[in-house]
Amino acid sequence: MKLTKNLTRIAAALALVTAGTIAQPAMAAPVKNIVLVHGFFADGSGWQAVSNILTRDGYNVSVVQEPETSFKDDVSATQRVVDAQDGPAILVGHSYGGAVITEAGNDARVAGLVYVAAFEPDVGESLHTLTSKMPGQSKAIKSTNDGHLYLDPAHFRADFAADVPAGDTAFMSRSQVMPAVEAFTAPVTQPAWKTKPSWAIVASDDRTVNPDLERWMAKRANSAIVNVPSSHAAYLSHPAEVARVIERAATASADH
Repeated sequence: MKLTKNLTRIAAALALVTAGTIAQPAMAAPVKNIVLVHGFFADGSGWQAVSNILTRDGYNVSVVQEPETSFKDDVSATQRVVDAQDGPAILVGHSYGGAVITEAGNDARVAGLVYVAAFEPDVGESLHTLTSKMPGQSKAIKSTNDGHLYLDPAHFRADFAADVPAGDTAFMSRSQVMPAVEAFTAPVTQPAWKTKPSWAIVASDDRTVNPDLERWMAKRANSAIVNVPSSHAAYLSHPAEVARVIERAATASADH
């Protein structure tokens, strides 16, 4: 009789454990698609070290080569890559790329946003209006006669990537992407950070974008802030830290 009672108690306990296990929701898998968007004066190849880390860790990485012919063209180029993903994606933008992902991030496939020393504009704001509020230290941005921008090669390393090897920055200065002025002045119409979770890496030694502006925009957007002692090119000089934030965003965004 005693044995029967003990067996009955064990069976009841197992039933409760089983029921509790069934009731527990399954943990959502991290978002596996990462889309990287470059900023002014550089191209997508600069993301290589970050991409290698993410790929090693099992993520599917795509790099947008936006033409920088206009803000609209760059948003369209980004949306094209996002739409090619086989599931939700994390959008990552450096510098001007932050404005691009702010608009393109409204795509239903975008689960979260990561800003790397980047702009996070609100409705009606452009890079021009934001930098007018809090200018950066660099005075080396020049314009061509046909309405494009470039960074004076003599100041490229000091102002853009002071903590990147000189040989690399010398080549970067010679292979600059020259963005249209229109991309600098075009306003954002629908900021995705108002509806999507976001993270922001603030580059504390940034001369191109004022770190105080990066921090102010991130706080306004309620982005999770990570400070990195870096030049503007944080994705080049601190790829491990940047990748870590992206992976954190991929894990956290799975629940959204």
